[in-house]
Amino acid sequence: MDKRLFIVILVAVVLVSFGVYLTVNKNSDSTGKEDRRPSFTEAQELYDQAITLKESNEVSKAKELLKQIVAEHPDFKDIDSVQKNLEELNLKIIFSGLETSDTILHEVKSGDTLGKIAKQYNTTLELIKRSNNLKSDTIRLGQRLRIWKGTFSVLVDKSQNILILSSNNEVVKVYRVSTGADNNTPVGTFTIVNKLIDPVWFKSGAIIPPESPKNVLGTRWMGFDIPGYGIHGTVEPETIGQQVTAGCLRMRNEEVEELYSLLPVGTKVTVVD
Repeated sequence: MDKRLFIVILVAVVLVSFGVYLTVNKNSDSTGKEDRRPSFTEAQELYDQAITLKESNEVSKAKELLKQIVAEHPDFKDIDSVQKNLEELNLKIIFSGLETSDTILHEVKSGDTLGKIAKQYNTTLELIKRSNNLKSDTIRLGQRLRIWKGTFSVLVDKSQNILILSSNNEVVKVYRVSTGADNNTPVGTFTIVNKLIDPVWFKSGAIIPPESPKNVLGTRWMGFDIPGYGIHGTVEPETIGQQVTAGCLRMRNEEVEELYSLLPVGTKVTVVD
């Protein structure tokens, strides 16, 4: 074949191929835009419906719509607001008297106390009182108490300084925490073995009382089955989200109090790098 003819044919093939490429990509871009537009519109409609339901106190229906957005539209422009509202509804349902698939009604019988009932269902006295609007520990024979029977678990990701609370493997809420300086928070799966309100801090032989501004434990302590480590509050909320502790997991006081009311002794806490 003549060399010049071969070159002409080769150039023609390249130009035709390039034209096909441009046409295909143009169509693909156009189709993609058309596909994405309904997706964002649907997400916005679902979000608007969820907020309306939330404001009408139809919390279970609102929660399901928000879960749908997270699952089907993770790139929704307001996904952070979706997640925040979902966490708020998760906790509202847990703390409320609403009956769900994760609750059971317990009828008080002779010999029952709130402590015994909490131990029977592996929950906390605080959660039983709050979800049944009890102002004291007094209960009466025949009283029906709404009990949360979901199993709570905790996952801590040191690389992001976050604590993920789950119930029956469904995420309830994500908290920002502080972890150990120089990555010294131990990794593994631990068990909460003790809980204290307004804990005393024992530091190098010194006793730091709860009311002292030098007591770094804040308002709550949940100790692990590894001595000296646990989850606690803080007197330095500005450090939350940083690796600054002696190895424990530090939370804002209002958030550790929330967590404290949910997690019974025996809860598993998994810490990963």
